[in-house]
Amino acid sequence: MSDRSEPKGPGDPSRRRLLGAFVAGGAGLAAVPLAPIAFPEAEAATGPKRQWAMVIDLRKCDGCEDCTKACQTEHELPKTFEWIKVFKVKDSAGGEFFMPRPCFQCENAPCLRVCPVAATFRDAEGVVLVDQDRCIGCRMCMAACPYGARYFNYLDPPASANPFHKPTPQFPVPQQKGTVGKCMFCVHRTEDGKLPACVEACGMEAIYIGDLVDDVATNGHESVRLSTFLKENDAFRYKEELGTGPRVYYIAGHGQLLDN
Repeated sequence: MSDRSEPKGPGDPSRRRLLGAFVAGGAGLAAVPLAPIAFPEAEAATGPKRQWAMVIDLRKCDGCEDCTKACQTEHELPKTFEWIKVFKVKDSAGGEFFMPRPCFQCENAPCLRVCPVAATFRDAEGVVLVDQDRCIGCRMCMAACPYGARYFNYLDPPASANPFHKPTPQFPVPQQKGTVGKCMFCVHRTEDGKLPACVEACGMEAIYIGDLVDDVATNGHESVRLSTFLKENDAFRYKEELGTGPRVYYIAGHGQLLDN
């Protein structure tokens, strides 16, 4: 994003329930023609697999950091770990806005390419995960990530609420000392038909979880046709010029009125 400065500051309990909510909420959008936006990652998908993405409406974000706190609680993280970090950014006109930064789940992920032991991998639904049982703590992935979205566990994690839980790549709780962790779109929640913790906690309804295959997204209060929503609101992807193919879209808008 060439006109903005780099951030510097601060019945069936399955995914069908979540996706059913998408469809129900988006039923009224059926008459809206699809915008001519191509999603190569969706076109490449075969079968019923979902391809997860996220949209963050910067016009709504007030910098409260409720998303950050909800993520820390959900994943039992130390307060210094901000898997979704909210930056205060100045634009080219001198104005300020808040910009939450999760992991961007890049299609062409530099972190995935440099991992020497394949501890970083992409699942069938497009989410980049970390297998901490394989991770050797070399931190090459951290050096490769242009978004600063990864954190190294130098210390033992906080005491877990469930001491018998075994961490998995889909739900890495508790984190393991000497390994790297990051946002993974709360795939353990979407698997159970729930919203990611950050989406659920956002009182401004600024964060949407979306599916590129069904072309739909929701913030838990409204569902939208994803491609149309992005096109009509001038969505962009952060540092897209690097060729990483991030799956997080931002909306800065062009002066449209927001619904109250």
